[in-house]
Amino acid sequence: SLRNVLGDVPLSDVLSVKRDDLMAALKKQVGATVGRYGIDIVDIRIVRADLPVQTSEAIYARMRTERQQQAAQFRAEGQEQAQEIKAKADKQRTVLLADAEQQAQVSRGAGDAEASRIYAAAYGRDPAFYAFYRTMQAYRRSFADKDTTLVLSPDSAFLRYFKDEAGKQ
Repeated sequence: SLRNVLGDVPLSDVLSVKRDDLMAALKKQVGATVGRYGIDIVDIRIVRADLPVQTSEAIYARMRTERQQQAAQFRAEGQEQAQEIKAKADKQRTVLLADAEQQAQVSRGAGDAEASRIYAAAYGRDPAFYAFYRTMQAYRRSFADKDTTLVLSPDSAFLRYFKDEAGKQ
C-alpha cells in the first residue's frame, strides 16, 4: 500500500509542502491494511526520500551541464564586453594620438616659422655672421658621428672656414 500511494504522486510532492497530505493518506491506507491484524498506526513519517542511483546521476549530470552552459554564456558575454571596451579604448587612443600629432605639427610649424623669422632677421643684420653660423652648424652635424668619412675636394665651399676665417675662397 505504500507503493500504491507513493507510486501515484510525483517526487516533487514528496519533497514539498504537500508532504503532510501525503503522509496522512499513507497513514489512512496503511492503517486500513494492517488494522485487520490489530495494529493501530499512530503516525507515519517520511524521514528520507532517496532517488535511485541512475536518477540521481542523471539529475547531477543535468545540473552540471546547466552550470557549464551558464558559465560558458557568462564567459562569452564577458569576452564580448572586453572586446567592446578594447575597441572603444583603441578608438579613443587613435583619436587622442591624431589630435596630439596635429597639435605637434602646428607647434612645429609655429616653431619653424619663428626660427625662419629669427634667421631672416639675423641674416639681414649681418649676412657674413649668418653664413658663418650656419656653416658651423653644418660642421657640427657632419662631424657628430666619429665614424663619419667625408670625401671632399680641397676647394669645396664646405671647407671655406678651414682655409680662411672670413670664409673667402
